[in-house]
Amino acid sequence: MKISRFPRVGSAVMVGALALSLAACGSDPGADPSGEASESGMDLSGELSGGGASSQENAMEAWRAGFQSDNPDVTVNYDPTGSGTGRENFIRGAFPFIGSDAALDEEEMAAAEEQCGSDIIEYPGYISPVAVAFNLEGIDSVNMSPETIAEVFKGDITKWNDEAIAADNEGVELPDLDITVVHRSDPSGTTENFVEYMSTVVPDVWDFEVEDVWPVDGQESAQGTSGVVSTVNAGEGTIGYADASQIGDLGTVAVGVGDEFVEYSPEAAAAVVSESPRTEGTADTVWAYDLARDIPGTYPIVLVSYHIACTTYEDQETADLVKGLYSYILSDEGQEQGTDAAGSAPVSKELRTEYLTAVEAISAAG
Repeated sequence: MKISRFPRVGSAVMVGALALSLAACGSDPGADPSGEASESGMDLSGELSGGGASSQENAMEAWRAGFQSDNPDVTVNYDPTGSGTGRENFIRGAFPFIGSDAALDEEEMAAAEEQCGSDIIEYPGYISPVAVAFNLEGIDSVNMSPETIAEVFKGDITKWNDEAIAADNEGVELPDLDITVVHRSDPSGTTENFVEYMSTVVPDVWDFEVEDVWPVDGQESAQGTSGVVSTVNAGEGTIGYADASQIGDLGTVAVGVGDEFVEYSPEAAAAVVSESPRTEGTADTVWAYDLARDIPGTYPIVLVSYHIACTTYEDQETADLVKGLYSYILSDEGQEQGTDAAGSAPVSKELRTEYLTAVEAISAAG
């Protein structure tokens, strides 16, 4: 196989819970994807608290920086609790907006619609490769086929110099060292995306159900994206999966796709989304995608992290703040900040224009 290489974007420093201040122009509900505001803008004030996907942590910090200096009258808090907890909080009404690395399933959607008393807005605001990251002294990159990745994470391949790994890494001196798998301990959209990739591409090897909780017992686990990265960093011979923006200097796996190995990059991840169909049978305000994970030249382990909100809120302040925040995220400026800080792939202007039709319709009840 040959290796397909895409340039990587540097990662940003991980942060904790975020406090964002909305900029007057950036938070304009009438903003278009170019970042230019329309005359329908308004002065915003108040506090808005949401949370969810920890994969979006670096991007949310960048969006915070874009808002905070311009409008100190509005504060938005984002708690990176993880996608599963974020969805639970949204469904019970604790968060008026969330980030989630997995779209709402049918049961969750029904519960969310009941809680909101309206349709749900759901669109990809953050697209990123999920890196298969490892810690081996002196080795920065290893090729693995989908079958090998699945067997490693099932625990069937237990040594770094196993013949299945060595066969695709001629000339690399692989150590006679135990492989320690590290996975998420919490319900996670990153986990769901990762296991969906294996279930889709090598279902005969990865024969577990697709869900957001890790199905294999007897391995190491850690809370959140930062926890997985820290645990992999702390050991020798460790391997895990995490949003690529947060892996730092860890080694990474070039994933087999067709007759080549593809290293992760935002460009290679975005190519998957652009070639994937929208999920059928969803509402007009829902943009969820059935990801195609076997397209040659693309990086197939891609995380599409959704922004989720109600189309109607009980009070005008919340409606205006959610509308303003999401309008900014979908602007050119917001997408550029996410790319620069977190290495995410910008959503195309064509798609952002579609998403804005729903965001701009957010309103208050009555």
